[in-house]
Amino acid sequence: MDTAGSLSLRRYGASPGSHSHGHFQVLLGLAGALDLEVDGRGMRVAIGGGCVIAPCAHHDFEASGGSLCLVLDSSDMGWAHCIAPALQTALPPPTLTLARYLASALQQGRPLAQVHGPALLLEAWLPSSRIPAPAEDASARRRAIDWPALRQWAALHWHQPLSVADMAQQVHLSPSQFAARCRAEQGQGAMAWLRSQRLGHAQLLRAGGMAVAEVARRTGYRSPSALTAALRRG
Repeated sequence: MDTAGSLSLRRYGASPGSHSHGHFQVLLGLAGALDLEVDGRGMRVAIGGGCVIAPCAHHDFEASGGSLCLVLDSSDMGWAHCIAPALQTALPPPTLTLARYLASALQQGRPLAQVHGPALLLEAWLPSSRIPAPAEDASARRRAIDWPALRQWAALHWHQPLSVADMAQQVHLSPSQFAARCRAEQGQGAMAWLRSQRLGHAQLLRAGGMAVAEVARRTGYRSPSALTAALRRG
């Protein structure tokens, strides 16, 4: 499954099921009603309704009278903005119309539904407050890089030899595009930006009283002395 996701039509029946998975799962009700319990909270996806299930959320499901849903399995972090506090939601008319079209296209084997459908669904579902305002210049129309999220991701991977390509993949850009955006938006090259984030994390841990050896281990410096030298330079 690529990051954008994979669409499918799924029929649920009276036999109960139960599982969890490491990606977002988006359910859009087309026929019948699907009863779910997601991390202990009950809900129902009926015709014209939908829900977004977060990664690793355990869910039980059953459709005593049968149910047909358009299902999107996706790793696109944009879906995190679509998770409602009550889990379920009535689909906005454009989203429901799109879901019905995509379901029909999948049944007819139209390949573009699978190629473009996941991104179109996310765009249709996103709250209007999350949709960038129209702008005349090309830079405003580009996909925004979520720099705080990228910092958090990097902090979880200091033990790995991260590259420009690794960071670019996280924000769905080519390495050259990411490098150019980093210079334009952060004022430094991509690897220099990464080193500054790692050093900043190390400085924060040291300020909290953590031992140099433990900070070096957590932030991926090859030795405590290497960290000490970086802190002095920083």
